[in-house]
Amino acid sequence: MARYPRSGCTARTTLHLVGPQSWTAVPAALVYDANDPFAVRVRFGDGGEDEFDRTDDGLHGSGFGEDLPDEDGGVEWLLSRDLLRAGLTGPAGEGDVRLWPARGGLDVLFLQLRAPSGEALFELSAAVVGDFLRESEQLVAVGHESEALRVDDELSALLQGGSDPSGH
Repeated sequence: MARYPRSGCTARTTLHLVGPQSWTAVPAALVYDANDPFAVRVRFGDGGEDEFDRTDDGLHGSGFGEDLPDEDGGVEWLLSRDLLRAGLTGPAGEGDVRLWPARGGLDVLFLQLRAPSGEALFELSAAVVGDFLRESEQLVAVGHESEALRVDDELSALLQGGSDPSGH
């Protein structure tokens, strides 16, 4: 079984909430963890540090569509890395999470999120999402996500009555 580094990448960016009269800047971060290789977390209002933080201002990176509270009381959405990749070139997603590129070669992606409490439409940079995806793919290559799950190790630990093999 292949071993992957227990690391990830985070990039901070500003998403623009599209409103009927104006756009509102919303600070956010995309977070990828090689231990959860299919997912990308979008943390809204994220301004803090974490173990995957980067120093530049770039955005680094089927939708699960989960709206989760994070430790700081903010909102976090769990998206599929495949959804982000597909949304760079055409409409992707259904239900709670949809992503599509702007027409005319603009560097804009639209991200639509729906929850029982309402829905939101955001604009974000396609180039920045592409950079984020390339960085995440250096951690876990496309098509090798299942190998990174370490299911065998975790199952063995559970069957032996032990703790999480990663030491958590």
